[in-house]
Amino acid sequence: MRRILALFLVAGSLTFAGTLPAHAVPAAGEEDCEQWCGPQAPGEWKARQDTSAGHGLPRQALLRAAAQARALPTVGPAWTTQGPTNIGGRVTGLAVDPALADTVYLGAATGGVWRSTDKGGTWQPRWPSDNPQAIGAVAAAGDGTLYAGTGEANPGGGSMTYEGDGVYRSTDRGVTWQNVGLPASATIGAISVDPTDPARIFVAATGSVFRSGGDRGVYRSTDAGATWQRVLAGANGTTGAVDVVVDPSNHNRVYATMWDRLREPDLRRYGGTGSGLYRSTDGGATWTRLANVTAKSPGDTVGLDSNAQLGRIGVGVATTGKVYVVTSTYGPYGGEKGFYASTDNGASFATTALPAAGGSLWWTGKVWVDPANAQHVFVPGVDVRESTNGGGSWKSASGLHADHHAMAWDPNVAGRVYEGNDGGAYRSDNSGGAWTKGTVQPFTQFYSVAVAATDATRISGGAQDNGSLRTWGGTGWNSYYGGDGEQNLINPTNANNVFACSQNGACGRSTNGGTSMQSLGAATSARYNWFTPMEFAADNPNTVYFGGNRLNRSTNGGQSFAVVSPDLTGGPGRDPDYPFGTLTTVAASGATIYAGTDDGRVWTSTDSGANWRLVLSGQPWVSRVKIDGTRAYVTLSGYRSGSNAPQVLTTADGGTSWQNITGDLPPAPVNDLVVAPGDTLLVATDVGVYTAAGRSGAWSRLGTGLPLAPVTDIEYHAGTGAVFAATFGRGVYRVPLGSGGGTLTNGGFETGTLTGWSVAGTGAVTGSPVQAGAFAARLGAVNTDSTLSQTFTVPAGQTTLSFWYRMTCPDTVQYDWATATLTDTTVGGTTTVLPRTCATQSAFSRVAAPVVAGHTYTVALTSHADSNPNDLSTTVYDSVALEP
Repeated sequence: MRRILALFLVAGSLTFAGTLPAHAVPAAGEEDCEQWCGPQAPGEWKARQDTSAGHGLPRQALLRAAAQARALPTVGPAWTTQGPTNIGGRVTGLAVDPALADTVYLGAATGGVWRSTDKGGTWQPRWPSDNPQAIGAVAAAGDGTLYAGTGEANPGGGSMTYEGDGVYRSTDRGVTWQNVGLPASATIGAISVDPTDPARIFVAATGSVFRSGGDRGVYRSTDAGATWQRVLAGANGTTGAVDVVVDPSNHNRVYATMWDRLREPDLRRYGGTGSGLYRSTDGGATWTRLANVTAKSPGDTVGLDSNAQLGRIGVGVATTGKVYVVTSTYGPYGGEKGFYASTDNGASFATTALPAAGGSLWWTGKVWVDPANAQHVFVPGVDVRESTNGGGSWKSASGLHADHHAMAWDPNVAGRVYEGNDGGAYRSDNSGGAWTKGTVQPFTQFYSVAVAATDATRISGGAQDNGSLRTWGGTGWNSYYGGDGEQNLINPTNANNVFACSQNGACGRSTNGGTSMQSLGAATSARYNWFTPMEFAADNPNTVYFGGNRLNRSTNGGQSFAVVSPDLTGGPGRDPDYPFGTLTTVAASGATIYAGTDDGRVWTSTDSGANWRLVLSGQPWVSRVKIDGTRAYVTLSGYRSGSNAPQVLTTADGGTSWQNITGDLPPAPVNDLVVAPGDTLLVATDVGVYTAAGRSGAWSRLGTGLPLAPVTDIEYHAGTGAVFAATFGRGVYRVPLGSGGGTLTNGGFETGTLTGWSVAGTGAVTGSPVQAGAFAARLGAVNTDSTLSQTFTVPAGQTTLSFWYRMTCPDTVQYDWATATLTDTTVGGTTTVLPRTCATQSAFSRVAAPVVAGHTYTVALTSHADSNPNDLSTTVYDSVALEP
């Protein structure tokens, strides 16, 4: 028996009478703050969620949560990807196969490792779904052995980033992988393999940005990863290695950069005394810090010296003794400091001018050198700066998506180079003169997902650095609103009425499916969250709620807003650079409203916002509030380390008392909650989707095959009985819900081959109206007598067993037929639900039979066909469902 804990929290109260006028600037007496006063970037947004209550992120928190997740039972069939395949996402590593033509490998920021065998045109997964999906670097040895470093060293601020559990090796080109060490490295910045010795590998272990210690520095293996030696340690516990390059002209000469960095909930320090450039001339046995710089830029008197308190440093090495270095400054942002070139293998450096790229080097700090031309250099930023004269002059490369992180040259094809950025992978066949984007790249990072109530193929979602995307209106997925895509909504009564947001509350609305967008009406708030909450009222989609630090309401579909709350937060916080103090979630039904904040408060109003009562405080970041009839649910973020702090709470008395229904849920942030029919709960977490029957606290993993990418948002689609999940790194996935949490004794869609039945795939038939609570699968073509039966007990509140079905019968009625019977085993009696018939149907039909709550039933599905192999009877049962 699982133990259910009850948590009762003291509810405070606050009354706010009246309605304030709507306007687009802060109200009188509030802080003078522009809209961008919210969280400065998603890195801070996610860090604040994960490091709750002012504590640092627990060591290997996500990995421990994933291990606990794997120990839970799994219910339901396999998840299937819904795309997109044509958009891409952040690429953090590239490596060209040394022997196989046109073959290249890619590391996705939170999407695992991928392989292309057609010059980067299409990509296929080459990474186990249960492995950590965050990849920091990939490398290929001369013998074809692959190495992948887990954990992204780019520390957020430009996006959410995640840690890993060390270095993996594959000796079969990515078919299988083995963890070969450095489990406490947290993030890997680079991997460099000796071109003359495939067993000698150098790894830049960057460490966690949230805490000191762990496996940090430059590590060397001389036996292909069987053993490791740290050959360069940081000056302190917050310093790790972020770049390492073996000199292609002298394999005993190795360059590495060290980076001193730390982030706390209200602090970001991307630099320090430990940062610096190092060189080894004896294969990594000893190292010297390089700091000799002749100043050529005004004010550049410290260059690479130890007293510079540098930030991130990138290094690139040519074959002619040329070494290039790009540096960032010390501070919370790590702005660009300078570009340096050496013609004597790093004995001395001179500065050259480097034009601004519109970005900060803490996010992109690398240098890439054309192996065929020592004067041809690339420095990534928001743009890619390119120089053909060793840094004497620069231009911006064109034809690429923004924010650049990886580059790899094909040694077997002159002029061929691959480039990776936040929009995916590109190839050039003329040394970067022109670029072609791959056509199949299924590793998009989604913040949200929305599905049209009337058409489950009409999907939209907000994607990191790729705007708001949709499945309609073009070929494949396409963008209809720019920026970092955030909240997306589709009106449940009008699929052409859509809403989309970019960061910090910049939202738009459309009445033609997004073909044209108009800005929302003016709202009153001083601060807006990175992911600004916007929701329809449950009982009226013309009523839209929109939250900054105050809650605003529109009664005309977002054309205009009126403020309906005071500041519901504790203020902007102690650090003026990261003010926070914003609403994170809102739910409304009738006159009842719930709102949650980033500083752990939950408020409710029962009179449409005229008066407000504080019902929870002192919690971690509130990720979702949901209303289900007279009951409300609250989910909380923050990793738990040896703590029984709640993640999911519920109240049935308006917040006066709360029940903790976290139960055995893995200790990872809960990002969303959905209440499906049959009182089935679904939650999205950083380690998957889970389901429970009601408030039992007994959770199961929903479905199989969902990669271990964070699930940021889920939607239940009533018309098809399916769950849609937005993953941050592997696109959107879908799974039929089935019985949801085991209400039925044989719950879940059947998959695979059943006795006497050919099951044509899994899940729903395309276009069918699958219902909630479905437990029978569709049936494929059969030419022998076949029967499938299942027994279940009807839960409270269910009154009908509904069959959705269609048949295709090429023969006459007397030879081919199908039927379904329902037997009440509690009191006896059999009902024929589907008559013995075989009328050909192209559309789905519904037949319903009454059932009694508490009674046990057996449903039997039978198909008959004669033995003529050319005369097949195809019967499709899709969604045998209990309904209220």
